[in-house]
Amino acid sequence: MKIHEYQARDLLSAFGIPVPAGQTITNANDAANAYTEVTQAAGTDLAVVKAQVFAGGRGKAGFVKLVRSAADATAAADFMLSNKMVSVQTGPEGLDVNTLLVAAGVDIADRAPDTPDEYYIAITTDRNTRRNTLIASREGGVEIEQVAADTPELIIKQPINPQIGLQPFQANEVAFKLGFKGKQVRQAAMIMLKLSELYHAKDCSLAEINPLVVTPPNDTYPDGQVIAIDAKFNFDDNAMFRHKDLQALADPTEENPAEVEAAKHGMSYIALDGNIGCLVNGAGLAMATMDTIKLYDGEPANFLDVGGSATEEAVTEAFRIILSDAAVNGILVNIFGGIMRCDIIAQGIVNAAKSIGFSVPLVVRLEGTNVEAGRKILEDAAADLPTLQAAGDLGDAAQKVVAAVG
Repeated sequence: MKIHEYQARDLLSAFGIPVPAGQTITNANDAANAYTEVTQAAGTDLAVVKAQVFAGGRGKAGFVKLVRSAADATAAADFMLSNKMVSVQTGPEGLDVNTLLVAAGVDIADRAPDTPDEYYIAITTDRNTRRNTLIASREGGVEIEQVAADTPELIIKQPINPQIGLQPFQANEVAFKLGFKGKQVRQAAMIMLKLSELYHAKDCSLAEINPLVVTPPNDTYPDGQVIAIDAKFNFDDNAMFRHKDLQALADPTEENPAEVEAAKHGMSYIALDGNIGCLVNGAGLAMATMDTIKLYDGEPANFLDVGGSATEEAVTEAFRIILSDAAVNGILVNIFGGIMRCDIIAQGIVNAAKSIGFSVPLVVRLEGTNVEAGRKILEDAAADLPTLQAAGDLGDAAQKVVAAVG
């Protein structure tokens, strides 16, 4: 699960991490008031208007704009709410923008030539070490993946002990390595410790601040204030039952409608770019099914794990979800009947196919308990379902569906 930037800022603030003042709006007519309130609260005339969408590249697409007047804020808001945002991450179809963040601008302290203006810190799981890991870099404000590829020496990694968590001395050490000076070190270290606390408390899979900056010195912060400008969070879907507060932040308008519908029925669905729909019970079997389709020069249109039971109701809904993708020219059903018998599964597939009405090829491969009886049901149903073909094994099924879709 993902959340928007404005929600991420609220989460940071709730855990004691400083962020600039901000307001959300959904109507361009509200931009002027939002601008006035956030700039007066921050004692500046600079604000930023940012589109709230689940895609990167907003700045290059013109959907992040610095403004210095209420009129400019209104003009920026009107543009963003009236146009689709198109970036490298959205595809040419773009995304509708429904919500904007109007936030106070932040002056960044003038730095020495060899000192960074923006920093990056994040916590995620390192699958190699099987530990959560603090990741930090002096190259904030840019794609961290590109930094890791081009200049891996600029990436600092600090593994986190799963029993005692991130320790203050570790955070201080990372802050020194990033180049923070004086009282900035303690501020930066505290942000890292609080981010680690947040990560564990909310079952995150990613907690990222990019960029982290230092403001010019003032009476309150003689060495400047370390402050988070932007944040990104991903949460473990399997832990959402523990977090009703996070569930309330979900924005289904930013998700694939088919994926949202599948989740309602306890299924896992991910849309892909191919033309062969896949209906499988079990994530591992689904991966193997997609690989086999690719082996025979086909292109999977989706990953769909219908779950262990594969009931008639689940299969029917899965067919509806797969066929909602106009690119699907054929469907491969690959079911292993363990607890659920193959004859019951086969009858459920036949009933579901008849109730929906199939106009695309449907290839079914069954294996497991009562498999011969299940295959007999499929063969007998072929007269009423001319698009239906039974397959003996996965390779046979993949070849048949690839041939059927041409």
